[in-house]
Amino acid sequence: MKVDVKRKMLVRSGRVKSIDLHPTEPWVLAGLYTGKAVIWNYETQAVYKTFDVCDGPVRAARFISRKGWIVVGSDDFMVRVYNYGTHELIKEFEAHRDYVRDIAVHPVQPWILTCSDDASIRVWNWDRNWKLLHKYEGHSNFIMSIEISPKDPNLFASASVDRTVKVWSLSSVNVSSNTGNVGTTQSPNFTLDAHGKSTNCLGYYSGSDKPYLVTGGDDKVARVWDYVSKSTVATLEGHNGNVNVAKFHPRLPLIITAAEDNSVKLWNGSTYRMENSLNYGLDRPWCISFHPSSNVAALGFDGGVVVIQLGKEDAVASMDNSGKLIWAKNTDIMTANLRASSSSNENGARVSLQKKELGNCDIFPQSLQHSPNGRFVAALGDSEYIIYTALAWRNKAFGSGLDFAWAPDSNEYAVRESTLRVKLYRSFKERTTPEPLSKIGFSVEGMYGGALLALRGNSFLSLHDWESGHVVRRIDVVPKSIHWSDSGDLFVIATEDSFFLLKYVKSAFNAYLEEHGSTPSEEGVDEALDFIAEISSESIKSGTWIGDCFIFTNAQNKLSYIVSTGQVFTIAHLDSQMSILGYVSAHNRLYLADKDMNVVSYILPARVIEYQVAIIKGDLTTAHHLLPDIPLDQRAKLAHFLVSQGHPDLALNVTTDPDHKFELAIQLNKLDVAVELANESSSSSGVDDTGKWRLVSECAMASWNIPLAVQCMKRARDYPGLLLVYSSTGNVAGLRELAAETSGSGSNDNIAFTCYLTLGQYNDCLELLLRAKRIPEAAVFARTYLPSQAARIVHLWKAQLVSEGKPKTAEAIADPSEYENLFPGFQQAILSEIDDAAQHVGASTDAGANVNNTSADGASRGRDGLPSARAYVGHDTEGIPLVNSAVPDIANERLLSPASPNMSHTGAVGGLRGTGMDTTAATIASSSSPTNSVISVGTVSSTSAIMQGMSNVGARGTPGLPPFPPSSHLSRFRAGLHGGVDGTSGGDEGDNMSVASEALSYLSMEVNTTGTGSVRGDIDIDDNSSQAGFE
Repeated sequence: MKVDVKRKMLVRSGRVKSIDLHPTEPWVLAGLYTGKAVIWNYETQAVYKTFDVCDGPVRAARFISRKGWIVVGSDDFMVRVYNYGTHELIKEFEAHRDYVRDIAVHPVQPWILTCSDDASIRVWNWDRNWKLLHKYEGHSNFIMSIEISPKDPNLFASASVDRTVKVWSLSSVNVSSNTGNVGTTQSPNFTLDAHGKSTNCLGYYSGSDKPYLVTGGDDKVARVWDYVSKSTVATLEGHNGNVNVAKFHPRLPLIITAAEDNSVKLWNGSTYRMENSLNYGLDRPWCISFHPSSNVAALGFDGGVVVIQLGKEDAVASMDNSGKLIWAKNTDIMTANLRASSSSNENGARVSLQKKELGNCDIFPQSLQHSPNGRFVAALGDSEYIIYTALAWRNKAFGSGLDFAWAPDSNEYAVRESTLRVKLYRSFKERTTPEPLSKIGFSVEGMYGGALLALRGNSFLSLHDWESGHVVRRIDVVPKSIHWSDSGDLFVIATEDSFFLLKYVKSAFNAYLEEHGSTPSEEGVDEALDFIAEISSESIKSGTWIGDCFIFTNAQNKLSYIVSTGQVFTIAHLDSQMSILGYVSAHNRLYLADKDMNVVSYILPARVIEYQVAIIKGDLTTAHHLLPDIPLDQRAKLAHFLVSQGHPDLALNVTTDPDHKFELAIQLNKLDVAVELANESSSSSGVDDTGKWRLVSECAMASWNIPLAVQCMKRARDYPGLLLVYSSTGNVAGLRELAAETSGSGSNDNIAFTCYLTLGQYNDCLELLLRAKRIPEAAVFARTYLPSQAARIVHLWKAQLVSEGKPKTAEAIADPSEYENLFPGFQQAILSEIDDAAQHVGASTDAGANVNNTSADGASRGRDGLPSARAYVGHDTEGIPLVNSAVPDIANERLLSPASPNMSHTGAVGGLRGTGMDTTAATIASSSSPTNSVISVGTVSSTSAIMQGMSNVGARGTPGLPPFPPSSHLSRFRAGLHGGVDGTSGGDEGDNMSVASEALSYLSMEVNTTGTGSVRGDIDIDDNSSQAGFE
């Protein structure tokens, strides 16, 4: 029997008297003679937990996984329970009057069974605070081992130094549990006189077909018993010391024994022939444990712990092309039809199988292979094979053989009977073996089927023609498996750490035979094979072909595929190790299964694979013809593949994902497609997709398509972008439209402010600051651009400070209407304001505006007709002055009146009277004649002296004001526009107008800091200093 043994862990420790494997975690628990219990992780070989139990040996240790506990028994007669997560001691109690030898955990009930050198067995209930439920007394000497029957948890057996094995019933425990009394059973169900000396161990057979148990004793043998007939089935002889371990493997047809001759032996569970003997150099073995759901086993020795894996972890299964699945569960054969099984559309989702029992295999199958047409299944066991019909599971043929291989024709197959003999069969009858195969000149170590018959030598692979037996090619490689495509020309040779993709050129082989008319040499025909690719560092676990594409799983649990050009692509990362069962084209699904036959599927339409192969080969014509046959739900994924292959233009036409299509249109600069997709997205949602419109606008700007960029910015509500475009292109109408749209919105008042400032609509800027309650900034702005408004804003500022309880700060601020002497050049600033307004009027005239007005009308619309500043101040609930919405727009209503291209002195003086600045008004009224008082565009008048005075402006605090802030301050002012004026939004600036305030602060407000007028100081207006810096 071929059973591979792979060591997973070897650690040295003190003498191990008990061992157990966790059912779900990669942990092994060992009870040591030194009084410790240790848990190792056998995958990392690191210690997980150590428990200092007692000073004497720990002879029994078991996991109770459903509670997160371990339970240990020791030579101090005690049983202790620990939480293996927290290390907490849950319970300790005296269980026996002598050494505790073994512990068994009931699979269903909250019970443990303990046995001892006091010749008793006791049952404890952890749900009742470890209450003793029942005693079993009947042995006359030490009880060395106990085990609960895996078929009937109501039975258990015990092995004793009194040479017997007794089988007991647990039904009496239920009676004791219900009455509350501790019952005692002294008569077992039956007794086996197991050995001539002490009986040390026992183990139940878990299969349903045989009522067997195995025992081992000091007579150096193990015996297999039929406990129904109470007779010996077989005696296993071969040890030279006391047998301490004898167990049936729960999944494999194996019996494992271990003895004090330092050896561990593996026996065939059917023939009872010894298959292998293991010795790890750790002296005497004492105990063994099997994993309940895998082929992992743990062994305890004098010198440490060894964890091994027996056989393969893959399920013994086979599936035909229609989806009929057959697998072996020991010797039972199960079947399911995947066509009738429910499956989620989600990739990797588990498939619900409708299982049924097909029959029984006369041998223990180590592999199952469907014939190419799916009508037959070959089961290969221990040196023999049987061919069954797939539907009825009837025996069609059988014989002895080490390997079995199907030919492309299901009526032909080959059997390797020995290392020197290979037989060929046709229609289930042996046919004459061709001479090249009848006289093999090397030892055949393995055999593989497919388009060619492959024979593995010691260090090479020899490929033979099925019909003639001639050597097609010999390759210096030792394969682990060979996978042929359905067409029979492509195949993969998998080795331990790499694989090779090759092509069989049958025409070249036939041409050689026709040309030479003789048998090729033992090296074969060089031209018969084409090497395509070698993929190193990839260990193939399973694989199948879909057309010219090979799908495979590797040691890293990745599901990938390789195409005929040698390129590898990953499909998915699997959660656990799984094997490929096959591909069902009717479902467009690939099916995989783990060792427990949990089946999952992945959608892989054949047309998608063919399309991808065509793209990789560069055959775009074939790909174009295949595209209509590809399901729509696969095209989005296919588009991503095309992008990865450098074909975004093709991906744009393939994808069905609107978002991906939009990204591709932007990437390819196809703005018409991008605009159409953005419109569709906006129409479907009812709201503009601002993100998409912004991307299109950026693309349009990069292409200098300004009209499209503006259109998209409007849809994206990209107000900063519109401001940039409008201001850069001098689009006055656009700026006005943008200002109207953003003004009063709160979060975009900064945009409106910049638009007004750029347009010269200073009154709108001022009112925007007032609405945002930024009165200090409004005062600085008015001092700079609208000095005629300065007095009104100062009144508002002072009123606000007083309402905030800062009267001293309010008194320190000088009002131009009261302290005109503290504002040198203020009259020139007023004239500058008038001059600036006149230039705007002139510009309007030059632009073709039809305007007409009289000086009298200008006077009637002057400041005389306006109420005092305090009339525009209201109070909110907190007493803070607010500007009423009725404040007139001075720039638009008076200074920028469209009635006349010229503005008279009368209008200017009228605008100043009634505000407390009569002196200034009188000065302006007498400055020059009315007919020459206005500076029109391109005109120099009698106000040249004023302009000369303004040109002398120098450092801060000197008389006169510049008509506009320096460019450096203006740029910082505009930088502040990224935050809202009202503080509702903004970036890292914190207070949204702080940058603007800093830019304006050089235009200092004249402040009387002492209240006497003797000292004039400059202050910078920012968020807090302007209001609280004086107190």
